Amino acid sequence: METVKAHRHSILGRRTQGEKVFSGFNVCLMVLLLLLVFFPFWYAIVHSFDTPSGAALGNFSLLPNQFTFNNYYVFLKDPKIFSAFGMTFLRTIVGTVTSVFFTAMVAYGLSKRYLIGRKFFLTIGTITLVFSAGMIPSYFVVQSLGLLNSFWVYIIPGLFSFYNALIFMTFFRGLPASMEESASIDGANDFVIFLRIVVPLSMPVIATIALFNGVGAYNDYFSTMLYISQNHQGLYTIQYYLLQVIQQTQAIGMMKNLPPAMQIMMSSKTSPEALKYAAMLITALPMMCVYPFLQKYFVKGVMIGSIKG
Repeated sequence: METVKAHRHSILGRRTQGEKVFSGFNVCLMVLLLLLVFFPFWYAIVHSFDTPSGAALGNFSLLPNQFTFNNYYVFLKDPKIFSAFGMTFLRTIVGTVTSVFFTAMVAYGLSKRYLIGRKFFLTIGTITLVFSAGMIPSYFVVQSLGLLNSFWVYIIPGLFSFYNALIFMTFFRGLPASMEESASIDGANDFVIFLRIVVPLSMPVIATIALFNGVGAYNDYFSTMLYISQNHQGLYTIQYYLLQVIQQTQAIGMMKNLPPAMQIMMSSKTSPEALKYAAMLITALPMMCVYPFLQKYFVKGVMIGSIKG
């Protein structure tokens, strides 16, 4: 009888006491998670606009003790930051486009059961998901290819990802085979079918993989640290530049190691802590602006790639 009443209340739009408790618990939990995520972000914002004395204390406050733009001015005063931003944007765009296109082509071929050697290629790819050669062998491979201190060291090693290929393959298997057969009868080859039929139908999953690659490329600093020497600072990315700033500003008394433009104003108008927070927010801002526009494609693409097939 109680079950019938609960069902009747649900149909009439009235929530039972248990549903109200469950909803209240969910709201409290989501608010708590929101505060846990938002707290460090707001902490960085406040101290990035704070004076040297306020940022040095490290106390949390809702607003800066004394509002100032000096921290951002000092950081943006160094011309190397714009070079690093340019290199990062170029690396992200070129790397994302080439990786998505190349991975999609390989996945399209592997999705066809009549491909000669398909099982062998899938086995090799699966092994790479479990075992990795490691950093030192990867470095020697890059070195033997002549990619050290080159822009292409950001592009070529990341051209193909078997994990992303699996997502593509799952999606491609769900596409109607009749469309490809009709195009083949009309004289289109596999490459034309891929570009004119498969790619336009695969935009949700393409946007998802592009988001994966774009965020990874933008946030990557390890490739610069490993493959680019100090004699080629024009190839430094913004994340590696940020790493340098954080490492150098954390060391008290190492003012001579800071970029020249920062040495002039560092002692009087800003502090290592405030400069660190300003640098973190500036480097994170571009991706924060782009991500909300791609979020809907991210969710849709992952669901399509996991269900179809």
